[in-house]
Amino acid sequence: ELVVQFQVLNQSCQCLAWKPRPVGVWPRPGESQHVVAGYSDGTVRVFSVSRTEMELKMHPHAAALTAVTYSTDGEMILSGGKDGIVAVSSPRTGMTIHVLADHKGSPITVLQCTRKQYHELGVEGGELWLAASSDRRVSVWGSDWLRDKCELLDWLSFPAPAGPEGLDSLSPSLAAFCPWEHGVLVYVGFGLQKEALFYSLRKKQVLRKMSLPAFATSLSLSPAAPFMALGFGDRLLRLQPCPAGAPQDYAGHDDPVHLCRFAPSGRRLLTASHSAVLVWELPG
Repeated sequence: ELVVQFQVLNQSCQCLAWKPRPVGVWPRPGESQHVVAGYSDGTVRVFSVSRTEMELKMHPHAAALTAVTYSTDGEMILSGGKDGIVAVSSPRTGMTIHVLADHKGSPITVLQCTRKQYHELGVEGGELWLAASSDRRVSVWGSDWLRDKCELLDWLSFPAPAGPEGLDSLSPSLAAFCPWEHGVLVYVGFGLQKEALFYSLRKKQVLRKMSLPAFATSLSLSPAAPFMALGFGDRLLRLQPCPAGAPQDYAGHDDPVHLCRFAPSGRRLLTASHSAVLVWELPG
């Protein structure tokens, strides 16, 4: 059933994310859950679900937003635009703290944050985050938000053959930190081969490659078990054990699977295509 709905007139919502709860902290009675959403006019809006109201509106971008996420502690909002600009803003003050132009000129396709050990990978701060853009580049950053530090840790660029004119027709560049293999990220996108790449941030090299039936249109890594979900343009959903194992392929969508997302428990998987949202139960 539809529980609550937020509408912004004359603007399309391009991306959204739930605010994470602190680890080990149960929600207090009456505590609100928050959603951040990015819009076509370059604005970022924060909504309170329990109060069914918009709490904050920021305008950190001159172009439409294409990706948005919270930092792992929920204290910062990272947003990326169609022009490749990444902004880091505080939902407490509404101020934009960092504007990063490293991906300028290519739409941001993914923003993701993960916790890290202090001094892990030779950089201060308690958080790693990555940005991927349509031109097959991925930047990895180490951040200490309290000290206002944001340091570039790695810069990846993946080759590809000459594609058709315009990046919109190509498969998206997708990257994610690996929950079961620390210091590793997974990348899929249009390239020389149809494959998923596992890259080590410590060794600064690709550890292994996994062949795929086609270029993936969506990617999600299970937080509970070494499984990867991949969506494809031919309406196929693949559940892939890692680092090796027989994949399981499922049909069910009538259009390209442009989103797949594991639930935090890893027991359910949500997939979306043009006109359908499917929820899958993962036994065992």
